[in-house]
Amino acid sequence: MFERRSTVPGSLAKAIDILVLVLAVIMWGLAVYYAYTQMMPRAKYTLGLFGLGFSIYILDEMTDTLEERDYLDLALLVVSLLIVCVTTTYLLWYFDELLFERTGFGYHDEYVLALMFTLTMFYLIFREFGTAFLGVIVGGSLYAWLGDGLPGILGHGGLTPTRIMNVFVLDFTGFFGSISGIVAAWVSLFLLYAGLLEGYGAFDYVMRIAFRASEYLRSGIAQSAVIASLAIGSINGSQVANTAMTGSVTIPLMKESGLKRSTAAGVESVASSGGQIMPPVMGAAAFIMASILGITYFEVLVAGIVPALVFYISVAIAVHYSAVNQNIKSGIEETPESVGEKKSRPEFVSETLKLGIPFAVLVYALGIAQWTVMSSALYTAISMVIMGITFPLVERLLGWNQVSILDLLGQTLAGLKGGATIFGPIVVIVAAINGIADLLVTTGVPGKLALALIELSGGVLLVALVLAMVICIVLGLGMPTVAAYTIVALLVAPALIEGFGLTRLPVHYFVFYAAILSGITPPIAIAVVVASGIAEANFWSSAFEAVKIAAPLFVLPFALIYNAEIVAGGLSMHKLTSSVLLLGGAAAMVHGLNYYGKAFDNRAVNYVLSAVFVVLGTIVMAVPSDFIRLALSVVLAILVTVQFMQVNELDLTQMRTVIQRRI
Repeated sequence: MFERRSTVPGSLAKAIDILVLVLAVIMWGLAVYYAYTQMMPRAKYTLGLFGLGFSIYILDEMTDTLEERDYLDLALLVVSLLIVCVTTTYLLWYFDELLFERTGFGYHDEYVLALMFTLTMFYLIFREFGTAFLGVIVGGSLYAWLGDGLPGILGHGGLTPTRIMNVFVLDFTGFFGSISGIVAAWVSLFLLYAGLLEGYGAFDYVMRIAFRASEYLRSGIAQSAVIASLAIGSINGSQVANTAMTGSVTIPLMKESGLKRSTAAGVESVASSGGQIMPPVMGAAAFIMASILGITYFEVLVAGIVPALVFYISVAIAVHYSAVNQNIKSGIEETPESVGEKKSRPEFVSETLKLGIPFAVLVYALGIAQWTVMSSALYTAISMVIMGITFPLVERLLGWNQVSILDLLGQTLAGLKGGATIFGPIVVIVAAINGIADLLVTTGVPGKLALALIELSGGVLLVALVLAMVICIVLGLGMPTVAAYTIVALLVAPALIEGFGLTRLPVHYFVFYAAILSGITPPIAIAVVVASGIAEANFWSSAFEAVKIAAPLFVLPFALIYNAEIVAGGLSMHKLTSSVLLLGGAAAMVHGLNYYGKAFDNRAVNYVLSAVFVVLGTIVMAVPSDFIRLALSVVLAILVTVQFMQVNELDLTQMRTVIQRRI
């Protein structure tokens, strides 16, 4: 009897798992159908896709709840699933009437249903992102409702509860508004592509490349974490998920090679966060940026290449310094079991083509053929399925593997399910952010924020940018990249553009990078929390290491404002010069913070020299004067040369002293 009862949760979990797979197939079928035909209104498609996404997320959460035997939580999830299904079905059934005949008006039972759905959204937000972000959503709702009682600039006419329910649910704005529509139409297909990549072994492939690179560099094992996290993080769209996924493999290897626990955690959290700014996907935020700005996705991609490369190169330098300073071992004796078997050269080439051809399709469709984002993503995903099935079958004919059609079908279904489970939490947070952003825009918050920034900063741009960065970091806490960018793009970016007359594209990159910083900025630093947990390291030590490695990322947003040519405008000599100076300044910063050599016997003098590198590097990155940047770059080059010479001389002197003592 006891055994029978103990197997019930397991059987139920398996049934839920199958249901998630079925819903994932239906959801991606709907996404492909809409992308190919567009034979329904965007709002109706968004409603259907998000309803499926909510359901998949809730069902996926149920499996964890069953394992923990938390039946109260399970009951709440069941109720949430019922409310989501009833609300989505009702809105789809009466879509035309609600949208075209009764906009701004609902019946009593519809308002009750909308309220229940809103409370369900609050509960899901709490489950996935905790009390901090729930407080932001609930606080924004209360502000919209009770604004008529607030004094001064924050006050507004106040929205009635029925008006709030209309904005959230019944008018197909709010939870199912324009940003949700962009995610449904554009981002969803890239997450399908990401799921298929994982299903067909891209994670193992990237990790193997990273480990192979470690054979040729003294800091190679640590650099493998950077390479893998940057590549994978750009696609999966979450600092936390990327840290957990790649960190579970790279952090133990870094520790085993001799890297300190806190340094290993810092390296992984920074690399995972940096993956969110790497083109071509940029954690899916690139598509939202293109839509908000009304420019092509390709323009956003091109604008992001230079700052992303600057970040990557500076992190690579910092990681190399840390690895050499701690004298870690180079190379990996054998590929970890968690990333699959080692491949022969022909098999590696075949796998490269299997995964590379769909990416080439993406580059061609977006960059050369100039297709729409939706069409490009659609054909990229389709080509991924074709390549993911064709190449293993050819390999079987060549005798390289024993894969069967059922195995390939299983990989494809795993990819569909994986993409859907990645999509689930994103639809929850994006819907909530779209809802609260529409509500706050209705109350005029962006304009008030612009006035507040001008007033608090005294009209000084630098002060306003610092305040804006702090706001972005707070608003971005713990959220996926696309959600973090969306909320700061709708609330903070307009305040800077309207208040100070800044160019739109650099401002949006400013708020985007600032929001990403939330993952590594204490005291929250959610990416560091996850990495330090895997490394079994002290959180504060890990956060300190992360900030040292990623220091240029805190200056980079300011550099994009004061030297807008880096991301705006076409290719020119001015842009190339400015980009090279930006890289030089970033390298100087990480050199000052992470270089292991001691040029002088006096520790205080060495600290002063490090501080000089950091200060001058910051100025070279951000100051809006090319003359000053060039002059200070020359000074930095001289200082680095003198430092290296002094370090070598000091090392030789110490070596002679040791030899003389032995004699």
